[in-house]
Amino acid sequence: MEIRVPVDRVKNTLLEILGKFNFSPEKADRCSKLFIQASLDGVPSHGLDRFPVFIDMVKKGLVKPSADPELVFSFGVFERWNGHLGPGPSNAFLAMERAIQLSREFGLGLIALESTNHWMRAGNYGLQAAEAGCIGICFTNTKPNMPAWGGSEPKLGNNPLVIAIPRKKGHVVLDMAMSQFSYGKMNTFLRRGEEMPFEAGFDSAGKLTKSPAEIIEKELALPVGLWKGAGLSMLLDMLVSLLSGGLSTYEIGQRGEEYALSQVFLCLDPVKLGMDQWADQKLDAIIDDLKQSQVFEGQVLRYPGERMLDLRKQNMELGVPVHGAVWEKIVNMLS
Repeated sequence: MEIRVPVDRVKNTLLEILGKFNFSPEKADRCSKLFIQASLDGVPSHGLDRFPVFIDMVKKGLVKPSADPELVFSFGVFERWNGHLGPGPSNAFLAMERAIQLSREFGLGLIALESTNHWMRAGNYGLQAAEAGCIGICFTNTKPNMPAWGGSEPKLGNNPLVIAIPRKKGHVVLDMAMSQFSYGKMNTFLRRGEEMPFEAGFDSAGKLTKSPAEIIEKELALPVGLWKGAGLSMLLDMLVSLLSGGLSTYEIGQRGEEYALSQVFLCLDPVKLGMDQWADQKLDAIIDDLKQSQVFEGQVLRYPGERMLDLRKQNMELGVPVHGAVWEKIVNMLS
């Protein structure tokens, strides 16, 4: 059952818990904000739902609260950093912040990050760039949790990709895993006792299924675009591991736990690159044309990220939506 909790209460609770695990005030503040923002924006699967998982990783020593990312290589617009297994959300935020700074100087900034951890909601970092007036592109690898096309075991990661474009009337933010549904989303449906709205993966016999339990059991999520999504997943993994010098998906899988991930953050400054004169006009025209499309009965067309700000405003007023069992688990961490 979903409940509503005031934003201030959620933040104070998360800050107190993170403080117990030796997060600095700055890191605790940054991580708590990112978890809350995800839930406020309608992505609880990678917001408060994931907070207990995050704390479990801290307890296991996979996430090191005191570790800070370190610059290990620099060449013009490109920098390579080592995350030293620090908290994924704060590492990702700092990496995108540095990409924004480089784009302000050169028009483009590219940061590759090795030895980091799950960044939770990927779209947070695209939004970070868009709110700074920049185009943001970022992607990460994961442990093996998706089969290659025709495969019967997980060999690929669902390797999320984010593309965010700033726009005065509302930023355009695409946040997608390479699987039809992320595992966070499937776990949300599983907890509710519901099937997925579309086929989301394969059962043990290789047949498509909507059952999150069957898919999660053997980690056989359906690649988006079938063989095309499988191919894109592999290439994203190659790019992040090559650029960062970090682990690839199969190497992460050999560790037995999902940690020490590799990530890339790319930022472009429209002003520095001379795009700002026509950017909003061009984007508005594309969206206006989309909205003029005929639709099937009962359907509504939306661009990526369209409802996010309205949803955030509503949730700020009514309280952060969170499943009662998840909130109980979080509150129990205080004792």
